[in-house]
Amino acid sequence: MQMSSQDMSRSHRLMRLATYVAVATACLLMIVKGGAWVATGSLSLLASLVDSGLDTAASLVNLMAVRHALQPADRDHRFGHGKAESVAGLVQAAFIGGSALFLALESAQRMVSPVAVTREMVGIGVMLFAMAATALLVVFQRYVVRQTRSLAIGADSAHYTGDILVNASVIVAFLGNRFLGWLWIDAVFAFVISAYLARNAWRIGVVAFDQLMDKEMPEDERARIVAIALAESGVLALHDLRTRISGPNTFIQLHLEVEGDMPVVDAHDIAQRVEDALSAAFANAEVIVHIDPVGLVEPVANPAVLERVVAAAFSPSSTTEG
Repeated sequence: MQMSSQDMSRSHRLMRLATYVAVATACLLMIVKGGAWVATGSLSLLASLVDSGLDTAASLVNLMAVRHALQPADRDHRFGHGKAESVAGLVQAAFIGGSALFLALESAQRMVSPVAVTREMVGIGVMLFAMAATALLVVFQRYVVRQTRSLAIGADSAHYTGDILVNASVIVAFLGNRFLGWLWIDAVFAFVISAYLARNAWRIGVVAFDQLMDKEMPEDERARIVAIALAESGVLALHDLRTRISGPNTFIQLHLEVEGDMPVVDAHDIAQRVEDALSAAFANAEVIVHIDPVGLVEPVANPAVLERVVAAAFSPSSTTEG
């Protein structure tokens, strides 16, 4: 549904607060894990430390992107600034992918030349603390997502949820090294974490690229749009449905077909009801409805003719006349 200005302001405050809390948590965990890595020399803990470093960088990028994406549309950006989140996603994917490669190479070297891990209980204690702090962050982020439906905060929450599993795997590596004497298990778990990071990088990059390229919404969402529009009284058919997502914003455009002899006022009322219904169904949606008489076959411009018209409009002679 359409948010009031007060609800929108509260939503924006929650989104900004979520980014601040994420950055603070990631910085704290990076400092704690750094000290534990120096004390233990564990490669899997180093992998978790690198992951926390990436979390810090990603959360900082997310913070800046969310702040920019929440700026209202202006004269130079009529569709808003939502794609700032997509650009940030590509940057995050590049950082995460590079770090995954680094960890994979380090793991391969450590498998060839295993190194004993020391002070395992220190490492286990730090990982338990990291899991608790991350779990609290995820709980808060999920609350913010329920209140704001923010895609950026939701993606960040999913990433931190995965971090809880990463920290648990490090604990398993410590236990295997301490009680079973498996020196190789540290490198194996570091390699598994690198694969997990690479998977995250791919998923984040694909979503960001799709939004930058204005990919259509999923087919089930498009079918939902069609069903909502056709359910309104007076709508006989629709065509030319176009959709795209830009950060927190959704853009929907479509042509409705109504009776050809219908008064303009009545046709406008139908279009307005469809716009209101779609705005209620899709948060932060900008809906544009065009009305057509039913059965009208819209002409398609000849590309060759259109090219000559555009060339004439922008030719030097046309710009200097008068």
